[in-house]
Amino acid sequence: MSVLPKVVVKVIEEFERLPGVGPKSAARMAYHFLRSPNNDASKLAKNLLEMDENIVFCSKCFNVSEKEECDLCSSPLRDKSKLCIVEESLDIVAFENSGVYSGLYFVLGGVISPADGIGAEELRFADLKKRVKELTSENDLEIIVATNPSLEGEATMAYIQDLLKGVEKVSITRLAMGLPTGADLEYADSLTLRRALEGRKKV
Repeated sequence: MSVLPKVVVKVIEEFERLPGVGPKSAARMAYHFLRSPNNDASKLAKNLLEMDENIVFCSKCFNVSEKEECDLCSSPLRDKSKLCIVEESLDIVAFENSGVYSGLYFVLGGVISPADGIGAEELRFADLKKRVKELTSENDLEIIVATNPSLEGEATMAYIQDLLKGVEKVSITRLAMGLPTGADLEYADSLTLRRALEGRKKV
């Protein structure tokens, strides 16, 4: 016989599925919503449903968006001669909050990580090649590889180099290592990102 009602157990189990959340943290979150006098659980559920129903991936860069083409890709103010390749949408948030970059983005959806069962076929490399072809039809293109400075990030950069080898009008650069090895871009401050961008090197 369970001490907790089944619905509470199910909520805790759902919270446990979140990245970095263990059983104790999941239980604390569930009890927070149980005790809240402000209908926090209903508000959270409503917003999650709206996100599930209304958010899509941009058809060009695969950032999260409310439209088929996100505001960054459709903006005439963005520099279309630069394409910054990131692992996840949160990395775009970090760059945009820093105010140090005005080009376009492409979200790979992760990095190559054989240990985690993630190979090149699980990522958006075919879409990347298509996007590069579109952009180089209009401009020379600098591709800035902004994967995290980890072994997986470096392996992904090497794959991108091979993928785009011989493609005309393309140069590939890598963020400078002002970023500590193993760090996540989404947590980098604006000064670190600025130095990493300004010190990027051709690869």
